[in-house]
Amino acid sequence: MGITLHLWRGNEGEYMNLQQYKQEVTNELFSILSYWMNNTIDNLNGGFVGKIDNSNKIDTTSPKGSVLNGRILWTFSAAYTQFQKEEYLTVAARAFNYIKVHFIDKQFGGVYWTVDAKGNMLDSKKQIYALAFCVYGLSEYYAASKKNEALQLALSLYNAIEQLSYDEENKGYFEAFKRDWNNADDLRLSAKDANEKKTMNTHLHIIEAYANLYKVDPSVLLKNKIVQLLELFDKHFIDKNTFHLKLFFDEAWNEKPGLISYGHDVEAAWLLQQCAEITQHENWTKVYKDHAIKIANAASEGLDTDGGLWYEYEPSHQTLIKEKHWWPQAEAMIGFFNAYQITNDESYLQQSINSWQFIKHYIKDEKNGEWFWGVRDDYSIMPSEDKVGLWKCPYHSSRACLEIINRI
Repeated sequence: MGITLHLWRGNEGEYMNLQQYKQEVTNELFSILSYWMNNTIDNLNGGFVGKIDNSNKIDTTSPKGSVLNGRILWTFSAAYTQFQKEEYLTVAARAFNYIKVHFIDKQFGGVYWTVDAKGNMLDSKKQIYALAFCVYGLSEYYAASKKNEALQLALSLYNAIEQLSYDEENKGYFEAFKRDWNNADDLRLSAKDANEKKTMNTHLHIIEAYANLYKVDPSVLLKNKIVQLLELFDKHFIDKNTFHLKLFFDEAWNEKPGLISYGHDVEAAWLLQQCAEITQHENWTKVYKDHAIKIANAASEGLDTDGGLWYEYEPSHQTLIKEKHWWPQAEAMIGFFNAYQITNDESYLQQSINSWQFIKHYIKDEKNGEWFWGVRDDYSIMPSEDKVGLWKCPYHSSRACLEIINRI
């Protein structure tokens, strides 16, 4: 484990061994957590602010998202479990209380998509992706705090997903609903997504949430649901020709071809394997270790010579989306390290560290803290995106650091 690797940033060589890698990401994790503790606490309206720009200017009127709050809850709960620092548990408790009071729909169940700056319901749609992230955060908070109320809330959201979103006929989960769980016309997570009933992204985060819940409250029923999701990924979402992930489907699993998402590829590569391992299902663990290598190799098609991972590729027009967003770089740190652990092939370890080097040199904001959303192909910062927002969160970056720390 004392291996020294030759790394590159442009034409300048850098050297790093695994202990240096571990120390650097440990320091970075503390830095990220400090940023969120020092900049995002909303002392005026409660909870956490909804938006901060690249110069650290806070928008006190911005909406607050259930996904962001679920991710804050997960991040600080996981950090507390790792380091046992009380200030991390205090922040996690703040996120838990805010979700409980402001995001949980006490009339119809589930969580709202957004509330306004003061915590009043704003967008009441039931996006299953958001429920999944709250399950993920609540189960992690229960692991950290042992508060039974957190577990019961996680189970109530899990039951809502199963009772109201599960497709009994074709299996899998429908994407979104109106507040009262009637069918919605617009199912999209964001404007760039296809308006389809089943998506890889939501299913990936359902299985992630279910596996995290299973760690703290194992049951045969929950294990079977995770295994069924592993089967669905193997059957529908993983393209067995290319090992890229297929992203959009109708309810009968007819694919709606679209983009290749390199970030989702490399995230799924390690995350699905981890979910299989959590269930201790011997066959699926073996299958997903094999898939992990093939999907990581597919994701590597999006690597640039600087170690960064391009955002997306449009096959029908053979067009590369020439942006490098923060979260695919974080997931690449884990996905390629995981491939190294399986194969002992040092080229994967090299790429994991290259991903970290790219983050240090181009994504990390040395002046104001945290990470920029991303850079364009000329390394200019994407100025219109948030430092903190409905999507910009501490979860991908913190999880990458935690995974690398624990794997080393």
